[in-house]
Amino acid sequence: MPASALRLDRAAEPPRAAVVLLHGGRADALEPPPQLNLPGARMRPFARAIARATIDDDVVLGAVRYRRRGWNGARADAAQDALQALDELALLTGPVPVVLVGHSMGGRAALRAASHPLVEAVVGLAPWCPEGEPVEHLAGKRIVLVHGDRDRVTDPRGSWELAARARAAGAESCALRMPGGDHAMLRRAGAWHALTTRLVTGLLRLGPLPPTVAARFDDLGPSDVPSLDGG
Repeated sequence: MPASALRLDRAAEPPRAAVVLLHGGRADALEPPPQLNLPGARMRPFARAIARATIDDDVVLGAVRYRRRGWNGARADAAQDALQALDELALLTGPVPVVLVGHSMGGRAALRAASHPLVEAVVGLAPWCPEGEPVEHLAGKRIVLVHGDRDRVTDPRGSWELAARARAAGAESCALRMPGGDHAMLRRAGAWHALTTRLVTGLLRLGPLPPTVAARFDDLGPSDVPSLDGG
C-alpha cells in the first residue's frame, strides 16, 4: 500500500471546505525531499496565516507529501502525489470544495491536480508554467496566479500566458504581478502572505476577493496583467 500523500494539519467536523498546500521542488530529482526542506519551510507562514483566517469556518487544512523531490519529466511525480492526496482527502471529508495553494513546482502540480473533482480553485505562487502546459481541464475552475517581477527562477511570462490560455479554455482566470517580488517570496513577504490568505478566503466564499481579481473574473474579455499596487 503506498504511503500517505496527505499530511492533515487541521481537521473539522463537519468539514465545510479544505485548503491543501504544495511546496516547491526541482525539475529533476528522484530522491525524497530532505528532512530539513527549505521549500517546505517557505510555505509555513502561508499555512499559519490561512489557519488564522479560517479558524472559525470549519476548514480542513493539509499539505501534499512528495515521494520525490523533483517533477521528473513525464512522470510528473508531484502532480501524481497531489492527486493521491486529494483522493485521501475525499475519503476523510466527502465532497467539500478544495482550494490548492502551490509554490513553484507545487504551483505546477496544483494546476495539474485541478482536474480532481474536489478542486474548485488554485492559487499559484510564482508557479512553474512551462510552454505547452495543459489547460483544458481547468474549464470551470477558478485560477489565480501571482508572480513577482524580480523572479529569476520561474519566468513570470509563463504565468501570464497560462492564465490567458486557461481563460480561453473556460476557466475564471487571473494573473497578478507582485512588484519587487522574488521567487522565494522573501521580498515583501507580508504582502505575499496577506494576499494569499485573502485569495483563499475569497475563493472559498468566506470573504470578498481582492477587487482586481473579482473584476477579472467578471470580465471574460482579454486583459493585461495588473500590478497589486494598482488595485
